[in-house]
Amino acid sequence: MPRHLDLTALRSFVAVAEAGGVTRAAGFLNLTQSAVSMQLKRLEQALGLDLLDRSERRVRLTAAGEQLLGYARRLLALNDEVYARMTAQDYEGEIVLGVPHDIVYPAIPQVLNRFAADFPRVRVQLISSYTTRLREQFRRGEVDLILTTEDRCGPGGETLAELPLVWVGAIGGHAWKQRPLRLAYEHACIFRQDVEEALDRAGIPWQMAVESDSIRTVEASVSADLAVHTVVEGAMPPYVERITHGGALPDLPRTLIDLYVSDVAPGPALDALAGLIRQAYRAG
Repeated sequence: MPRHLDLTALRSFVAVAEAGGVTRAAGFLNLTQSAVSMQLKRLEQALGLDLLDRSERRVRLTAAGEQLLGYARRLLALNDEVYARMTAQDYEGEIVLGVPHDIVYPAIPQVLNRFAADFPRVRVQLISSYTTRLREQFRRGEVDLILTTEDRCGPGGETLAELPLVWVGAIGGHAWKQRPLRLAYEHACIFRQDVEEALDRAGIPWQMAVESDSIRTVEASVSADLAVHTVVEGAMPPYVERITHGGALPDLPRTLIDLYVSDVAPGPALDALAGLIRQAYRAG
């Protein structure tokens, strides 16, 4: 007798795997946490396998879950392709999206994947830059919508989240214990002045050990335990970890994640992309 996989349950499974938890996945899918949990339970019962290791705070995939994830992504991609082409969506064109490089992950790849399935003929050009530069490009009409990290939302903006900055360093590193404290930042980073002022107020000597126009240079230096850095909570790059300093470093200010959407050329595709971004960040 043929057996069929529930594509809705598979979509919830993939969302949980990519988001790292049921709460964030539920927000992104616009479902309740209980609905997502129920779909996962039905999927595990149908396969007779444990797909998620729930023993830790952050959900992790079991070996069976890792194997299913690849199949699930292919099944959903094919399903979405068939649906999009058979329903003959007519929306075409290009949308320019600007996002500060330090908050691209983990939300934006998920957003782009969902949007491509719903609007296969609309191309999204992603620009990763600094907030000040993105605001200027948006003002000139060169970008259709932007996300920003700033301490105050400007006219026409919409605050999606308010998150703290956190200290990060090399995995198992010791650079944060050194004095003067060695810092690594991009030249145009809007956070560095607040960090410097926080260190000064705490009486902690510091030096700017690494300055660059490239975030990759900063990340490489930090992962090599040559300096420390700060990121928005939840947007940590690979090969570094949040520093558990026990009060040896000062608390840092919070930042707003704001969304600005152009009203010059509104349309269903632009509205849909903005909606997916709202879901992704508010789910966090």
